[in-house]
Amino acid sequence: MARVYNFSAGPSCLPEEVLNECAAEMLDYKGTGQSVMEMSHRSKAYEPIIEDAEAMVRKLMNVPENYKVLFVQGGGSTQFAMVAQNLGIKNKKAAYIETGVWAKKAAAEAKKLGIAVDVIASSKDKNYSYIPRVEKVTGDYDYVYICFNNTIMGTHYEYIPETGDIPLVADISSCVLSEPLDVSKFGLLFAGAQKNLAPAGVTLVIVREDLIPEVDACLPGTPTMLAYKTHADNGSMYNTPPCYTIYVLGKVLHWIEKNGGAEGMLKRNKEKADYLYNFLDSSDFYHATTEKGSRSLMNVPFLTKYSTGATDEASVAKEKEINDKFVKEAAAAGLVNLKGHRLVGGMRASIYNAMTLDGVKALVDFMKKFAEANK
Repeated sequence: MARVYNFSAGPSCLPEEVLNECAAEMLDYKGTGQSVMEMSHRSKAYEPIIEDAEAMVRKLMNVPENYKVLFVQGGGSTQFAMVAQNLGIKNKKAAYIETGVWAKKAAAEAKKLGIAVDVIASSKDKNYSYIPRVEKVTGDYDYVYICFNNTIMGTHYEYIPETGDIPLVADISSCVLSEPLDVSKFGLLFAGAQKNLAPAGVTLVIVREDLIPEVDACLPGTPTMLAYKTHADNGSMYNTPPCYTIYVLGKVLHWIEKNGGAEGMLKRNKEKADYLYNFLDSSDFYHATTEKGSRSLMNVPFLTKYSTGATDEASVAKEKEINDKFVKEAAAAGLVNLKGHRLVGGMRASIYNAMTLDGVKALVDFMKKFAEANK
């Protein structure tokens, strides 16, 4: 069967070149006679793999020397707690900018841990279809928290809030290395790997060293595994790390470097996103759900003309019918995982780094034919 164009929000498509390399080394990694899946994380064969992955993160993201690069488990959702447990220890107070599901969940987790959460801005008034403008944050906050790219709502920060001496924390799970980002403007960045970096299983954390407390200085009751110090002091190998996922991550990072680094990814991603958004903006059948000036290059939700917002039974049924038909026929055409999130409806095309321009063009071609057949 021919490979499909996978528009999944995550786990997402990986570069075919990387998949082929992994397949070639599956049974015998560099003459060891074993797969990386089987390899001891303490072995001499594995040590260079994790060291290279960290070195490539530092190189591609220009990570300053006074930041630690960690590979941890538990996904981005575990970081909602870890951030609060490690950074919310002085005043037990934090500022959150609410731009959708993931920022809300992060704030809720911090509240559970006794952090006084101030939602200093929100785009809830328009169903999170834009990024609120917060030029400067002041106050006695331990940290300021943002979700830089919102996978569900399809929004993205076009600016970095000024927080002065207050550490800025950002969830960059769905936009990591899709564009250049000045790490020095943040106290902590984290990214679940399953969108732009690797299969699910590892979470990248980049944290400024002075923000890492001693294990017993974290919030009371913080488990050893949820202290950044534990991982920082042990080279991300306090326990068995997700070895194979880190191996794939390293290969993806080399692929990114080969294709121009973060700058190359931005050029590639902007070309894809512009192609899709330009079509949506010119269509009388489809429309994008996010406002210009806040649009993600990674996640593009869109609705059909049948998505009117009407709540009567007939309108809801018609909208569901057309959406289901779109997703089914798209899949038959080799365009998969286009169903939109229930909070937005319609469809969503996630066009991460590994998605090709040809894939986006194939999607637009299908959308044109579908619109013509269903007007």
